[in-house]
Amino acid sequence: MKRTALVTGGTRGIGRSIATALKDDGHSVAVTYHGNEETAQRFVHETGIAAFKFDVSQFAACDVSLKQIERDVGPIDILVNNAGITRDVPLHKMTPAQWHEVISTDLTSCFNMCRLLIGGMRDRGFGRIVNISSINGQKGQFGQTNYAAAKAGMLGFTKALALESAARGITVNAVAPGYIETDMVASVAKEVLARIVSQIPVGHLGQGDDVARIVQFLVSERAGFITGSTITANGGQYLV
Repeated sequence: MKRTALVTGGTRGIGRSIATALKDDGHSVAVTYHGNEETAQRFVHETGIAAFKFDVSQFAACDVSLKQIERDVGPIDILVNNAGITRDVPLHKMTPAQWHEVISTDLTSCFNMCRLLIGGMRDRGFGRIVNISSINGQKGQFGQTNYAAAKAGMLGFTKALALESAARGITVNAVAPGYIETDMVASVAKEVLARIVSQIPVGHLGQGDDVARIVQFLVSERAGFITGSTITANGGQYLV
């Protein structure tokens, strides 16, 4: 069945792969972005998917923008919380700003988006929420206490909201990707990235489509008995 889907941080990387895959499945899709205007406009031109600019870490901005999206695209039944940033530095050097920026963008955004959309999903008796976490939220990572805390928090958030929502036809799941070939990963120093790849049993970085295919299934009618789960896509790098 055709639904309306929203992917946060959807103009590049994993988010772009998810958004285009959901469009290919016949859904009406919109994405959010906050930073790169040129990338966003190119995304819209190349995909035909509407992109809305606002800061998902700010509740008031989400409130205004989600109302606009639902007017323009339709009631949102599928939400993919993908927006995320990193501010990597060891904790003893981390500033409060570096902590709060990551927690707000990566974790608080999940509250903002879900809080504003869950009522409509409950009223309609259907919803699919997928939170994009990370391998580093499961195992931790040097220099990422902020990012690991946010991504681990998403997993607990997912389980609790799944319990609250199951009786209303809403499933809430998480995907924890490993190292995927994106701009964020490309910014890692070459020698560090080489060490990371050497630790991946399949021997290579993942692709955005590896994550998108999981999301496609989780938001489908076929996945109605799966909720509160975390699916890993990390090439065997971390087994849970």
